[in-house]
Amino acid sequence: MLYAAKLAWRYLASSRGQTALLIAGVALGVFFFVFISALIGGLGQYLVQRTVGEISHVTLTPPPAEARLLPGTEGLSLTVAQAETAQRELLAGAEALIPVLDATPGVKGVSPQIIGNGILMRGQARAAVSVTGIEPQRVLDIANFGARLVEGNAILGSNRVLIGKALAEDLKVSVGQILRLQSDRGQERALQITGIYELGVEGVDRRSIFISQPTARTLFAIPQGISRIEVSLEDLSQADRMAERLAALTGYRAESWTSGNAQLLDGLKAQERSGDMIKGFSLVTIVIGVASAMLVNTYRRSSEIGIMRATGARRGFVLAVFILQGALIGLCGGALGAGLGFAILSHIPPPEIGVTPVMPVDYRQGAYGMALLLTTIGAVLASLLPARAASKIDPVKVIGQ
Repeated sequence: MLYAAKLAWRYLASSRGQTALLIAGVALGVFFFVFISALIGGLGQYLVQRTVGEISHVTLTPPPAEARLLPGTEGLSLTVAQAETAQRELLAGAEALIPVLDATPGVKGVSPQIIGNGILMRGQARAAVSVTGIEPQRVLDIANFGARLVEGNAILGSNRVLIGKALAEDLKVSVGQILRLQSDRGQERALQITGIYELGVEGVDRRSIFISQPTARTLFAIPQGISRIEVSLEDLSQADRMAERLAALTGYRAESWTSGNAQLLDGLKAQERSGDMIKGFSLVTIVIGVASAMLVNTYRRSSEIGIMRATGARRGFVLAVFILQGALIGLCGGALGAGLGFAILSHIPPPEIGVTPVMPVDYRQGAYGMALLLTTIGAVLASLLPARAASKIDPVKVIGQ
């Protein structure tokens, strides 16, 4: 086998121009494979981050209330106890679980919240809003308000409020001005705008406001307990698994971001399939190019192959020589293309939350090892037909010519 490898390398070295073109062609195909992998992966990451990167990845809410028979009505059907409509569902014992969630591997941030609805007023202008009361020290645990502020700051104190840019434009207000908020419990409070943000999500920027948790407790008459816990994760793709884990850990209902973004996930899967098809075509191109060149090489060296066969070389040896030529071409071209791809793509900043990339390419998803492996295998497969043709050459006919 060692002698076959030396002979294969000698054949390649004797036709340097053709070998260089073959390796360059393979390298170009591998570079295209790597680029498409990095582009599809980076684009998918960018779309997910832009859509759900700054919202809760897993939301913990109270488990659904169980219907139960009223006392003394065991013999009657369809008689149940129902909670009052004005009663808010709260997470029982949530405060004690916050440190546990903070220490859970894979959890990036935890934000206990009090939620409600209200009317935000400025003179005659009014807007129905969703109100979220958060702990001031955890204001950045879910949404990166610091990077998304267009005016003011994200410091939430008593009677201060963060509003979206679209809402500020609707009400024609700016930082420092006073708004009045009337909650759905009839409580009213004057709030000073501390900051204006723009998350890029229309529903949040126009309909959501954030206040401190003590202020929310007063407005919604919730002296104890919280409405929900929002959890951000280190890896968004693990949301479903983490939701199951957190539900088992806490006993609460856990909903991942994927449950409300089915269309986005379908689009990403279709995009991934399209990328796989393009990468497959690039590999087919490499295989056809290598096979064509090896066939030509077989016909050019038919007399040399005939002499080898006449001197006792077996068909298996000739087969090995040509297969090793294909493997060397694939390995060298694959390494060159993968290395070139990494060298170029690593200078493009990957898409990150809060940053608009120059190009949504993530060099970390270039699939360099896979590109090298598949290219080498493809080149070996491409050399099988020429190798079989070379091993079947009749030395008597070739030498006689």
